[in-house]
Amino acid sequence: MKNTNQTFEEKLVRLEQIVRELEKGEVPLENSLKLFQEGTQLAAECGKILDDAELQVKKIIPGANGEPEEEAFTDEE
Repeated sequence: MKNTNQTFEEKLVRLEQIVRELEKGEVPLENSLKLFQEGTQLAAECGKILDDAELQVKKIIPGANGEPEEEAFTDEE
Protein backbone atom coordinates (compact mmCIF):
# COMPACT_ATOMS: atom_id res chain seq x y z
CA MET A 1 0.00 0.00 0.00
CA LYS A 2 2.33 2.72 -1.24
CA ASN A 3 0.30 5.81 -1.98
CA THR A 4 2.18 9.09 -1.91
CA ASN A 5 -1.17 10.93 -1.98
CA GLN A 6 -2.07 9.64 1.48
CA THR A 7 -2.60 12.19 4.21
CA PHE A 8 -0.51 12.18 7.37
CA GLU A 9 -3.45 10.67 9.24
CA GLU A 10 -3.90 7.89 6.67
CA LYS A 11 -0.21 7.05 6.85
CA LEU A 12 -0.34 6.98 10.64
CA VAL A 13 -3.36 4.66 10.63
CA ARG A 14 -1.57 2.28 8.24
CA LEU A 15 1.56 2.39 10.40
CA GLU A 16 -0.53 1.48 13.46
CA GLN A 17 -2.07 -1.44 11.51
CA ILE A 18 1.39 -2.70 10.60
CA VAL A 19 2.57 -2.50 14.21
CA ARG A 20 -0.46 -4.47 15.40
CA GLU A 21 0.09 -7.16 12.75
CA LEU A 22 3.77 -7.51 13.61
CA GLU A 23 3.09 -7.57 17.36
CA LYS A 24 0.74 -10.53 16.93
CA GLY A 25 3.68 -12.57 15.68
CA GLU A 26 1.47 -14.58 13.34
CA VAL A 27 2.76 -13.14 10.06
CA PRO A 28 5.16 -15.32 8.04
CA LEU A 29 8.75 -14.07 7.93
CA GLU A 30 8.64 -12.92 4.31
CA ASN A 31 5.47 -10.91 4.93
CA SER A 32 6.91 -9.55 8.19
CA LEU A 33 9.90 -8.18 6.30
CA LYS A 34 7.63 -6.50 3.74
CA LEU A 35 5.50 -5.01 6.50
CA PHE A 36 8.60 -3.83 8.35
CA GLN A 37 9.92 -2.11 5.20
CA GLU A 38 6.56 -0.46 4.57
CA GLY A 39 6.41 0.62 8.20
CA THR A 40 9.86 2.18 8.20
CA GLN A 41 9.01 4.06 4.99
CA LEU A 42 5.76 5.34 6.49
CA ALA A 43 7.54 6.36 9.70
CA ALA A 44 10.09 8.32 7.67
CA GLU A 45 7.36 10.02 5.63
CA CYS A 46 5.40 10.93 8.76
CA GLY A 47 8.57 12.30 10.37
CA LYS A 48 9.24 14.49 7.33
CA ILE A 49 5.67 15.79 7.35
CA LEU A 50 6.02 16.71 11.03
CA ASP A 51 9.39 18.36 10.47
CA ASP A 52 7.98 20.41 7.58
CA ALA A 53 4.96 21.44 9.66
CA GLU A 54 7.18 22.52 12.55
CA LEU A 55 9.05 24.85 10.20
CA GLN A 56 5.79 26.56 9.31
CA VAL A 57 4.58 27.10 12.87
CA LYS A 58 4.82 30.67 14.04
CA LYS A 59 4.37 32.08 17.51
CA ILE A 60 2.78 35.51 17.97
CA ILE A 61 4.46 37.60 20.64
CA PRO A 62 4.12 41.26 21.61
CA GLY A 63 6.82 43.38 19.98
CA ALA A 64 8.71 46.29 21.45
CA ASN A 65 5.96 48.72 20.38
CA GLY A 66 3.17 46.46 21.68
CA GLU A 67 2.16 45.28 18.23
CA PRO A 68 2.17 41.52 17.62
CA GLU A 69 5.22 40.08 15.86
CA GLU A 70 5.85 36.67 14.41
CA GLU A 71 8.66 34.62 15.88
CA ALA A 72 9.86 31.24 14.68
CA PHE A 73 8.53 28.46 16.87
CA THR A 74 11.00 26.70 19.16
CA ASP A 75 10.36 24.05 21.77
CA GLU A 76 12.98 25.45 24.15
CA GLU A 77 10.45 27.26 26.34
